[in-house]
Amino acid sequence: MPELPEMQALSERLNALLAGTTLLRVDVLGFSSLKTYAPTPDSLLHHRLVSVSRRAKYLVWEFDDGIRVVMHLSQAGRLDVEQPPKQTRPRGSAVRFVFARGGAGIEGPGVGVLVREYGTHRKASWWVLPPEEDGPLARLGPEPGSEVFAEVIRTSSSKRRLTTDLRDQHVVSGIGRGWGDDILHRAHLSPFASFSSLRPEQRESLLSAATAVLDEALELERTREGGLSEAKLGGRFKVHGRAGEPCPSPCGDTLRRVSFESYEMTYCPSCQTGGRVLKDRRLSRLLK
Repeated sequence: MPELPEMQALSERLNALLAGTTLLRVDVLGFSSLKTYAPTPDSLLHHRLVSVSRRAKYLVWEFDDGIRVVMHLSQAGRLDVEQPPKQTRPRGSAVRFVFARGGAGIEGPGVGVLVREYGTHRKASWWVLPPEEDGPLARLGPEPGSEVFAEVIRTSSSKRRLTTDLRDQHVVSGIGRGWGDDILHRAHLSPFASFSSLRPEQRESLLSAATAVLDEALELERTREGGLSEAKLGGRFKVHGRAGEPCPSPCGDTLRRVSFESYEMTYCPSCQTGGRVLKDRRLSRLLK
């Protein structure tokens, strides 16, 4: 799933390409992806796109009349930049936006932005919001890099697992299970520990790890060009999704995973749990 670094770099590329252009066409290709009914997408036609920004894992497109398009790619959503715009309807297509030429970097007949999904799940979503409404943005927690985020890390007394709180977008936003795994590994913290169990120095380690991991990821993402089109984005993680591989730290251990119904997390026993292998429900079922 694209998380804060991927979405921040994507918003920067789209803003450089599209800011100042005029929206000519909206092709709704997957009707379940649109989560609002008013204003209608057609109400945006012939309006100028002022900026493309980001909040947590959401893209935010602001138009000159104050209306915003808010977009969430979910787990398998991707975004293709088309120059020139296409008329096709690839498998998993959700929506295509077509902008007129005239913006910085746009040549020829214009540019299309196609949102589509890989796999079988159809969870990519977008909202057309009037100026006074925040839609899904209203429920988001603080982002890494903010003072409020640091306060949560330093003061939370939650008894839930760290991996759960870091992925809960109402607690803190922008981090998913991918960068969450890498952050906890960098901080040398068990994913099954809780905020209530952390010492002050461990909280500072977690805060520093979150900053360092996300800053490095953003620097890497800024080398990407175009949209966010790859079917899989997991190769950028050092820990997440790499169970069975050697730990990137010089501990000599092998990365392990804990599997849940719809996802898995990865960790190093030597670096994070004092050598203890966490219970994996999938493995437990196989051993029965």
